[in-house]
Amino acid sequence: MKNRRIKLAVIGATGSVGSAVLDVCRAFPDSFEVVFLAAHSAVNKMINIAQDFHPEAVVLTNPHAASLFKGKGCSIPVFSGDEALYTMATHPHVDHVVFASSGTAAIKALQGALKEGKEVSLANKESIVVGGPWVMPLVKRDSQLRPLDSEHNAIWQCLRGEMEREVSKIYLTASGGPFRTFTHKELESVTPSMAIAHPVWSMGHKLSIDSATLMNKGIELIEAMFLFRLQSKQVDAVISPGSVVHGVVQFIDGSMKMLASTPDMRLSAASALGYPERLRAMSFVPELSLKELAINFYPPNEKLFPCLALAKEAARRLGPYPALLIGADEGAIEAFVKNKITFTQIPLVIEKAMALYNGGTPTSLDECIEISQWAQRSVQEITGGK
Repeated sequence: MKNRRIKLAVIGATGSVGSAVLDVCRAFPDSFEVVFLAAHSAVNKMINIAQDFHPEAVVLTNPHAASLFKGKGCSIPVFSGDEALYTMATHPHVDHVVFASSGTAAIKALQGALKEGKEVSLANKESIVVGGPWVMPLVKRDSQLRPLDSEHNAIWQCLRGEMEREVSKIYLTASGGPFRTFTHKELESVTPSMAIAHPVWSMGHKLSIDSATLMNKGIELIEAMFLFRLQSKQVDAVISPGSVVHGVVQFIDGSMKMLASTPDMRLSAASALGYPERLRAMSFVPELSLKELAINFYPPNEKLFPCLALAKEAARRLGPYPALLIGADEGAIEAFVKNKITFTQIPLVIEKAMALYNGGTPTSLDECIEISQWAQRSVQEITGGK
């Protein structure tokens, strides 16, 4: 590794991806120093992490949570609000910023980090799907922005050393979620607790439900278009149960490269944090055995899981539609968790909200965020309010 420790700021430190990043930092204490931590409102988790890493300061964007943090007697300074994220991401003590939170609150901080030339590891889909046209032009050099999600990280690794013009198509893999073999009638009886129980990955309820509807994969296709400068016809999804293969790149000569590994976010985190070198194997991540490796690919059923088709249509149309998709999906998931709609109604209310939009193409990031928020409010009205 490099001669000095890389100084990290981790946004979304209390979530599953943030936890994976911090595990890598624990495994390589001579390579990484965590100087700032941020989350939304998980006070007790943040206290435990802060006591482990002793950062210069922490950010809890929820003001009430920040007050509770202070009241717990922790001596580490705490700040609140989205402005504090920006200050943290652009701080001169920081070399590398990890964006592992969800939602659009950290987009301005992401822009700031890129403008300041910081290295960035990104696992925040919304920042690219909603803000891609205003985020990607700020990337100053190759590999300044490193995808952290397992699928995009796999594509990123497969593309190392390859020429962009020689890429024909990429495939992002999906486990298929817990309902891959369900009939439509069975899907009608799916409950929120069933949808949250992902068969492979440990994620929050939003990502787990998006995975169950295949919306997560559709959103990732749009993200991949921005990250790798591809057209909608160059990105697709395949079902690969077990999630051992994370991404496939097909080149113009017909050959393919794919990345396979144990489905563990700590491997993606290690590749992003350690770049351009590879970190040594971590003892707590089991290695794949070729003797036991069985890989199968299946086309996704877009009739049973129309959220994927909705996302592909948004990818084809671009303009306001990715932002509309993100906002409408957030509203639909919220309604489903509150038992206001059924599992099979999720794509119906998303489609209805998107069809109600009669505005134009956004010309700024703020307009794009407002379109996303409008779509979320529209779903709330469709499903009977908050």
